[in-house]
Amino acid sequence: MKTRFILINTSHAGNVGAAARAMKTMGFADMVLVAPRWANVLRREETIQRASGALDVLNNARIVETLDEALDGMTHLCATAMTPRDFGPPTRGPREHFELLLKDEQFRQQILRLEPDLTPKTDELTNSEAETTVSASGMGFLFGSERFGMANDDVYRCNVALSIPTNPKFGSLNLGAAIQLIAYEWRMTLGGFVDSETDTSVRPELVEGLKASTMPVLSPSKGSARTEGTGRTDIRGLADAAQVTGMLQHWEKSLADIGFLDPAAPKKLMPRLNQLFNRAALSPEEIHILRGIAKSMSEAAKQGLK
Repeated sequence: MKTRFILINTSHAGNVGAAARAMKTMGFADMVLVAPRWANVLRREETIQRASGALDVLNNARIVETLDEALDGMTHLCATAMTPRDFGPPTRGPREHFELLLKDEQFRQQILRLEPDLTPKTDELTNSEAETTVSASGMGFLFGSERFGMANDDVYRCNVALSIPTNPKFGSLNLGAAIQLIAYEWRMTLGGFVDSETDTSVRPELVEGLKASTMPVLSPSKGSARTEGTGRTDIRGLADAAQVTGMLQHWEKSLADIGFLDPAAPKKLMPRLNQLFNRAALSPEEIHILRGIAKSMSEAAKQGLK
């Protein structure tokens, strides 16, 4: 199961070292820096000093130019925010959100035990679907720059905005401390502390939950499983962030082709669609369907112009 800490536009080298230390303390090792201030930030003296021995995390860290590159393989994205935004994903405390993930998946497992036919057999999956089920489980924690926090457009892409409860009169929290708190809460949700190299002591029901992101409920009429809101009973895996982004870009073009979207004044249509699809917890197969619809819309628009 992948857990990645993504630092966007980090300006202080010491905070990168502190982040590495916080991650290693909680048994995590996957850190990606998006366009940091210093190109050599991983080798700067202040970074190494603040890492306090977590050099393996620094050595394995990657620097990328865009957020899209950092999100490769991630299926559940958590932004961080000091205060709730008027628009965007729901804002929750880390513990609250992680408990919801766990409870939802525990409930799904109960339903699947009652309705075993909902679980596709291994021999029913294609090779690509089986690979997706195994690999497409990634939790990404996104942290913005020290001065400005996260950009709204980056927050809009996420499933939730995590807000650490702090003193309302003094909510200032160092980046390294914020990472430490969230890493601790996530580690406890996963089942406790393990060696960072093996990282095997993970609650299996939560791993499956991040793959399927479901919340099925019982149908009062037949007692069978159905889905409400964002729920699904599909366990074939979530589409990752890159697939969702590609599909949204395709839809943006198609909506402009049919005249539904004005590219000169898009307002918040695309961020709203992003949140809608995040709640839907799309599978790769559903992404293909939606892209097929977008392609048909564009083709129909071209035929209408002829």
